[in-house]
Amino acid sequence: MPSERTEAQVRPGIETDLDALTAIYNHYVRETAITFDTAIFTPEERRPWLLSHPEDGPHRLMVATDADSQQILGYATSSPYRPKPAYATSVETSVYVAPDAGRRGIGTLLYGALFGALAGEDVHRAYAGIAQLNEASTRLHERFGFAYIGTYREVGRKFGRYWDVAWHEKPL
Repeated sequence: MPSERTEAQVRPGIETDLDALTAIYNHYVRETAITFDTAIFTPEERRPWLLSHPEDGPHRLMVATDADSQQILGYATSSPYRPKPAYATSVETSVYVAPDAGRRGIGTLLYGALFGALAGEDVHRAYAGIAQLNEASTRLHERFGFAYIGTYREVGRKFGRYWDVAWHEKPL
């Protein structure tokens, strides 16, 4: 609903968000093949991840909160694509929305803020790997100008089966 979209605000992630961000991520670890992590994390185990996303630079963490309650509704990140130096101008992006906050435009709000923040950075390409089938994520990425570039077939095993990952890219 359009009115619900205006009830959220986006800001950079901060250390006090760690518990809520970990809970959102752990939902996807336990319940879905959206992430290929297979064991849940403690907030302390996720702290290095959070700290690797400062408020400036190409590797960002944007958090959506409910405007009234300040409850965290989801987050988006841009992270290093690969560790080798020549990949420094490429990022991998992802969005995770709290299970009870879906279909409210939170992913769209988060990606809008993330790509706005990256506009002034030395980033040439963004990549997103989408475990299949995840039509909502595919639609979100296409809405932001990502184009399908290929599929890694049966690249991950979780929940006793193999999963494909479709890769998409966006020029920045």
